[in-house]
Order: sequence, then C-alpha cells, then structure tokens
Amino acid sequence: MTETKKMTGTERAAVFLLTVGEKDAAEVLKHMSPKEVQKIGEAMANIEGIDKATVQDVLTSFVDKVEAHTSLGVGNDDYLRNVLESALGKDNAGNILDRILLGRKSKGIESLKWMEARAIADIIRLEHPQIIAIVLSYLDSDQAADILSALPENMRVDAMMRIALLDGIQPSAMNELDEVLEKQFAGNSDNIKSTGVGGLKTAANILNFMDSSIESEIIENIRENDAEMGDGIQELMFVFENLIDVDDRGIQSLLREISSENLILALKGADEELKALIFKNMSKRAGEMLKDDLESKGPVRLSDVEVAQKEILSIARRMSDAGELSLGGSGGEEFV
Repeated sequence: MTETKKMTGTERAAVFLLTVGEKDAAEVLKHMSPKEVQKIGEAMANIEGIDKATVQDVLTSFVDKVEAHTSLGVGNDDYLRNVLESALGKDNAGNILDRILLGRKSKGIESLKWMEARAIADIIRLEHPQIIAIVLSYLDSDQAADILSALPENMRVDAMMRIALLDGIQPSAMNELDEVLEKQFAGNSDNIKSTGVGGLKTAANILNFMDSSIESEIIENIRENDAEMGDGIQELMFVFENLIDVDDRGIQSLLREISSENLILALKGADEELKALIFKNMSKRAGEMLKDDLESKGPVRLSDVEVAQKEILSIARRMSDAGELSLGGSGGEEFV
C-alpha cells in the first residue's frame, strides 16, 4: 500500500492515468513532453499495491483542482504567466513561458525532442552555426549536451560561444527554422517579443551535462577566444562541490535516489566538508558502513569519479526541476 501523502506528483499522475483507461490516458500523454512521458511511464510501470482508498484520494484531489478553475481556455496565457511568476520569479517565469508559448507553434523543433542525439547531430551538422546554436539552446540541456558531443570536435566551441551570446530568438527566426525542419512555417509572430533562450546560463547548463574531459576542453578554448565569457560560463556551472549548499532535507532526498556504488566513487573525489555533510544525513550505521567502503575501495581513476559525480548531479538537477530539492552554487589518467 502507498500512502498518498508520501506520493510525488508524478506518482499521483501515474495512478490517475492508470485509472482512466488506455484510450484517455493515451490522449493525455500526447500533450506531454518526452521527459514527462518517460517519468510518468516509469512511475506507471513501478506502481503496485495501490489500494482503493489511495485511488479515491487521487481522483478526489484531481476533481477538486479542476473545480477550482473556471473559464478554462479563457485567458490561459495570462493565468499561466501569473502562476509561473509567483512560483519562479519574473525572469525565470518569462524564459519558461516564452518557451511554452513559442513551442506551441514550433512543431519542427519540438519533434527533435523525441529523436536520438546522434540523429539530430546528423541533421544539423551541415546547417549554419547559428542555426545549430538556436537548436541546442531550445532543447533540454542534457539532450543538447549529447548532441554537442556527437558533433565534430571543431564545431563545439563555436556552437557554445554562439549559445552564450544569444539574447533571445525572434519568433520569425524560429518559424524559418521550422521551415528547414518541416518545410512549413509555424505562424507569423513577428510582433511577439523574442523568446528567452540562449545566454551564458544555457551554455553552462549544457556543459554541466557533458563528459568532464570535453567540458574542460571547451571551456579552455572559449577562454582563449573570450576570457570574460569563459569565466562567466564557469561561474554559472553547477559542480559536485556545490552540493554543499543543499540543505539537509535535500541531501537526504538525494541519497535515497542514488546507488551506493556511485556515491562511493563520487566521494573519492570530494572534499572533507562535503563528505561530512553526507555522513551527517545518514544513519549512524549507514555512515560507518560508507566510511569503511571508502577506505577499502582503494585508488580509483579520476575519470570514474567524474562519471559518478556527473550521474549524481544529473539526478540532483532532475529533483530540483521537480521541486524536490533546491540547488545552490555556481558552476594519462590521474588517481584519487
């Protein structure tokens, strides 16, 4: 049995979709992003032992929320803007809302979100570098990082510098991009303000998801071309050491999501302050076992440590996006 109050929003959505039947669930999923479909699909696959009371509670909660809204479909854009600004602040809300409203009309680039990174790289590698920068800026950072890794090495630095310099994209330019991708316009939106994609933060987010060796090389090359830009991107990147700024509750939630093996590898390259934070948020017995495992592990490759840290950071970002924790901070093989 699952206690409703302990269920995440994704789990509640999964219960709801399992309840409404295949046809209606399929219609709902059509309106979700690839990541949302994957998250809810995984939750649906993992659900078991749900009792009648839990299902009833989920459905009642859904009905209550629907009944709380009137005039559905009227003034949705203003309503959505007000909700997002209250939750995220004006700047962040503006960026997200622009993506949503523009994405509603940009079918070509939206379709890329369902494709493999290498396939997208093959599609865009012959396009103008600015087009490549726009595509990477618009897509989710982890997908953009995979695409960038699949592009020729000599294109990566130029793409990242163009992303960092982007100051929004005119809808008309996005329409032209849709024409390239789907041979059709997404609509005439010349009078709408530019969408908030691109910039130093977008570049930093993409680099956060890349292998450390590639990430370091790109940052170094960017600094050679523009030291101020390189430093700006570096400051905005969230690295493993920044987990020290996560509160105890967030660390505890994160520890429940990561494997012991990855944690051991990641902590081999961590400083003592971060290790102490991790130990503090474990039970005494679990902390002692982890310390023993760290001591008995012996030397490990730095590259293995970095891979484990990247995976944990990826989980932390996913949890941050879901509102489950708040991230702080910026942004021959060695042995540690």
